[in-house]
Amino acid sequence: MTGGVHLAGRSRARLITRLAVVAILVACGLVADLVSDAVTRPAYAHAYLIQSSPVDGQVLHSPPADVRLTFNEAVSFNQRSFQLLDVTGKKLAIGAPGYVDGKANTARVSLPASLVEGTYVLAWRITSADSHVVSGAFSFSIGRPSTLAAPVEEDVSPAVPVVDAVGRALAFLGLALALGGALFVAVLWPAGRDDRRGRGIVWSGFAALTAGTVVVLLVQGPYAAGTSLSGVFDPELLSATLSTRLGHALSVRLLIVLVLGVAFWMAVRPSSSLADVRTDGARTPGAGTAGVGAACAVALPFTWTLADHAQTGVQTWLAVPATSLHLLAMALWLGGLITLAACVLLPRRGREPAGAISLEPALPRFSTLAQICFAVIAVTGVYLAWRQVGTLGALGGTGFGQLLLGKLAAVLAVVGLAAGARRFVRRRGRDPLGLDAAPYTAVRRLRRSVAGEVVLGVAVVSITAVLVNTAPARTSYAPPVHATVPIPTGVADAAGPAAGLGGGSLEVKIEPAKLGSNVVDIYITGRNGSLVAVPEVSGALEPRDRSVPALPVKVSAAEPGHYVANSMSIPYPGEWVLRLDIRVSDFDETPVRVPFTAR
Repeated sequence: MTGGVHLAGRSRARLITRLAVVAILVACGLVADLVSDAVTRPAYAHAYLIQSSPVDGQVLHSPPADVRLTFNEAVSFNQRSFQLLDVTGKKLAIGAPGYVDGKANTARVSLPASLVEGTYVLAWRITSADSHVVSGAFSFSIGRPSTLAAPVEEDVSPAVPVVDAVGRALAFLGLALALGGALFVAVLWPAGRDDRRGRGIVWSGFAALTAGTVVVLLVQGPYAAGTSLSGVFDPELLSATLSTRLGHALSVRLLIVLVLGVAFWMAVRPSSSLADVRTDGARTPGAGTAGVGAACAVALPFTWTLADHAQTGVQTWLAVPATSLHLLAMALWLGGLITLAACVLLPRRGREPAGAISLEPALPRFSTLAQICFAVIAVTGVYLAWRQVGTLGALGGTGFGQLLLGKLAAVLAVVGLAAGARRFVRRRGRDPLGLDAAPYTAVRRLRRSVAGEVVLGVAVVSITAVLVNTAPARTSYAPPVHATVPIPTGVADAAGPAAGLGGGSLEVKIEPAKLGSNVVDIYITGRNGSLVAVPEVSGALEPRDRSVPALPVKVSAAEPGHYVANSMSIPYPGEWVLRLDIRVSDFDETPVRVPFTAR
């Protein structure tokens, strides 16, 4: 008998080791993707610049009194958020930044009046309403552009976004273990309040949640200011963080965690006077303790959703509660699943593989909870996916959409495994001897199924952490512009290089048709469908409302009839017009206007 127990222990150890390795690899791979994005790419699509004065690349006759930036959502900034650099890269003194007319999505910085002729770069680094740091830069010239403008280099240490990402992921994991584990131990499993492993899992969740929250709170200051990790000890930066929406949310989260931890301690302590004893000898939390715990559990997810993507964009009135409910359901399911697997399905060392701990009533109760959680996750997930993606093209054409597809695949796999576990519970529930009389082989299959759910659940939470730090597809997706504009019939009907151009068409392709540098391909086709070479094509980019002067677009010939603008800069999203002037002879040219929308 001892040998059988020994073999069972070794088998259990191998299973646990394999699951731990897989879970760590999944989590580390996804967090590494998150970290690499944070380090190698600027965060530009949580909040984005929709207008600036002057605009990128504009040439002014005289120095402007100030620079104004308008974003698509509310932003926060500090004294170090804006820098003005001359052509040598030297930082010039500027005024203190402020909001324009009290509007939270605008910023104004006064400039010195002594600016001389040449090109200047205005670099900015602000915090968007969803708590993510956004940076960028644009240039403008006075009198005449300089030959070379100074490159803008980020001062932020690469370790800062890494630590911030780890803190956010740790808080997500802690939320699941604290909420789901506490519900399982204190309510679903009668013997759970006397089980050291169950209590240990819940307390580890509280510790992870607290540690992750504190890390994000301390790192946000240097992250927003663009300094090194030593900035976590700067009282000025911490004070600035505490005055923001994110700082308020994190402070409230720590308070809720403290209250929830006290409520859990009261519910599980052996001599708790706030617990009721049932007829079967099991204790249940008293009404007061249960009420406080439930209120804290419902409120806790809002400390994420009131400071992330949910409270920006469309239908925030519905998105915030829907996202909170989605997060709560996921936490209750995953945290309860991990606790179930560790405390009920995996026997203690030295005990028999089967029957060491009763599966009843914990397994049936959790199975019912999981069904409810999956229903909530499905309903809210469909709505949130539509809200953040918008179109089918964005689903496959953006990093956010691809991550969402990966999360969906993992969730469907979880549902498949959960359905098998549900069938086991129903089939054994009809047996007069109950779940505990199930054959060892059936219980072993159940353990493997639940272990797979745990691994996939960790993957789902990891992908969720990455999605939080990824620009929503609805705002980042920009389908290429492909437009065909007819050329007037009377153009260049006479003999010459552009003969036959009249009645033809101008085909324009703009990629990616979004803020920043874009490539424009121009094809000039005659009335007979063949490409027609013209002496010259020049271009200009202007907003449809003509709010700023036209910006020159350099066009060069790639081949006869095919012309290219390799670096057309779009200063901000919106409605634009690409004006192309086609010179058909030494004295004649015809303008063609191509309207398009830039994201």
